[in-house]
Amino acid sequence: MPPFHPALRAELTFPLAWGNAPFRDFGAWRRAARAKVEELLIVDREDATPYDPEFGACVRRDGYTSESVTLSLTRHERVRAALLTPEGPGPFPAVLLLHDHGAMFGIGKEKLVRPGDDDVRLASAQAWSRTYFGGRFVGDELARRGYAVLAADALGWGDRGPLSYDRQQALASTFYHLGSFLAGLMAREDARAAGFLAGLDRVDRRRVAAVGFSMGAFRAWQAAALSDDLAAAACVCWMTSLKEMTTPGAHTLRGQSTYYMLHPGLARHLDFPDVASIAAPRPMLFFDGGLDPLFPADGVRAAHDRLRAVWRSRHAEERLRLKTWPGLGHVFADRMQDEVFDWLDQVL
Repeated sequence: MPPFHPALRAELTFPLAWGNAPFRDFGAWRRAARAKVEELLIVDREDATPYDPEFGACVRRDGYTSESVTLSLTRHERVRAALLTPEGPGPFPAVLLLHDHGAMFGIGKEKLVRPGDDDVRLASAQAWSRTYFGGRFVGDELARRGYAVLAADALGWGDRGPLSYDRQQALASTFYHLGSFLAGLMAREDARAAGFLAGLDRVDRRRVAAVGFSMGAFRAWQAAALSDDLAAAACVCWMTSLKEMTTPGAHTLRGQSTYYMLHPGLARHLDFPDVASIAAPRPMLFFDGGLDPLFPADGVRAAHDRLRAVWRSRHAEERLRLKTWPGLGHVFADRMQDEVFDWLDQVL
């Protein structure tokens, strides 16, 4: 940390936050805040790029089918995603599942959707599921409950990797020198994935949510802020106030992984909960572990207070679910999943 870091932190006043910005109309604020975030993504929108999906063979599982779909989330690359569809006529409510970071690059979507028995990544996926998800595959659980599910790899993971931990900074630097940015690419791709899922014939486009754990939670509330295709978002173990994330020793200051979640200059305008609040007053859920070492309790409380104030200002506090789980760390435990699933049933 530079010796003058306290002065820099004191200058973070987030002037574009709702309540600070010179807007009396929430819709006008929302448009201005989203426009600022989109400007600082540095990556252009891809509205004119066709998805051009190619669907793979369907595999029957317990109450749903699994297939792969290859599509264009940007004009530069084709991406293979996992698509689960419940049995029945549809159209179904749907969930865009966004995977975590965890410095495990060999699997991405497979952290959330079970790979086939012949997939060499199955053992890694099962081990990851036992460590962070109580032995469950969240996507498969949702499909059995009647949700269509889409999960794709972010750049560097699974089919689009594997990246190594110590090369993330080099990847981000390369993007920046080419007039682009890594975090902006991920944000744009996630918003595009939401639009693709909402547009499928098998999906009720009015009932699409984003769900994610850890970096996936960051991606979920960010996608909800940037995309009107998402009716709700459930975000587990990634929400804090920025100031509490910029103290000496904080993991976010180490570089590497941070570059997937760092938009240059955004902190001059908006804090993390301010960005998430662009999605208000849509239903949003934020769960955090009381023993999570990555997100100090004071930062989580400050962020929750800020989120609560925004939803309350919209007379929609009942649409915001905030909970810290005593005794749990940085995990999406099975009992947390059960509450998320029940909440999705209610709001969708």
